[in-house]
Amino acid sequence: MHQYYLTYKPFGMLSQFSREGEHQTLADLNFQFAKDIYPVGRLDADSEGLLLLTNDNSLKTKLLEPRNKHTRTYFVQVEGEINADACERLNTGVQISIDGKKYTTLPAKATLIEEPTLPERNPPIRFRKNIPTSWLSLTLHEGKNRQVRRMTAAVGFPTLRLVRWSIGKISLADKMGDFPNPGDVWEVTAGEARRFLG
Repeated sequence: MHQYYLTYKPFGMLSQFSREGEHQTLADLNFQFAKDIYPVGRLDADSEGLLLLTNDNSLKTKLLEPRNKHTRTYFVQVEGEINADACERLNTGVQISIDGKKYTTLPAKATLIEEPTLPERNPPIRFRKNIPTSWLSLTLHEGKNRQVRRMTAAVGFPTLRLVRWSIGKISLADKMGDFPNPGDVWEVTAGEARRFLG
């Protein structure tokens, strides 16, 4: 029987169950997963937000297949006041470096937003008194290594905080009841999980 779980992966946690150094892992979540449950994709330790875990290999394959171009939306806090010109560059594609090779990102959807309502990050980001910060929503159709951070840096606005808000048509706002806190886990039905595919 297929099972589907969502979690708000906390900052500093690895997207895996196996131990690696002193990092927290998914095994530290206050939830007992079956042995055949694994995360779909990954969020870096210094990123946070929505993560799907399942034993449905068919759904996992569809979500991870690059040609399917499933959308992922991130809320990104950057250093400096990001402007419309920078967003337009993100929208049309920017050149980044991955493993020493130049790569031009696919067109994205970057939008300036007000600071979203999110749980406090632990530890909080380091503010620099003389430099403002701003937020954008960034929707991608691909998932290269540390892509969002590379993209915002390429247009001159380093990422300070990165939260994956949604995958396909499922977002952190869909949790029943209260907004999830870092480390929360909740189960969804197979029908709901299909909304990941857009």
